[in-house]
Amino acid sequence: MSKLLIVGTVRLPAANLAAARPAMKRMVESSRAEEGCEEYSYAEDVLDAGLIHVKEIWRDAVALDRHFASRHIAEWRASWPALGIGERNLHCYEIGTPRPT
Repeated sequence: MSKLLIVGTVRLPAANLAAARPAMKRMVESSRAEEGCEEYSYAEDVLDAGLIHVKEIWRDAVALDRHFASRHIAEWRASWPALGIGERNLHCYEIGTPRPT
């Protein structure tokens, strides 16, 4: 069974980063605690303030579907207008077994 990798970015006004960090922290911590979440992270771009890089790895589609139906993702999405999060560029890929590089 293939794992699922979600990668991409979300953007918010740089002036809203301080206000967004607690909401992002709650989202990351709650998502990492979910069954089937193997990795979940947000990272601020060092050259483009307000650009947040997203990386998620899910065990399978069932785990990802549960994530999308979770209360914490609904709360996160509800916070977007106040935080100015508009531009989202996320993609989901099926991945196999990693190999050393």
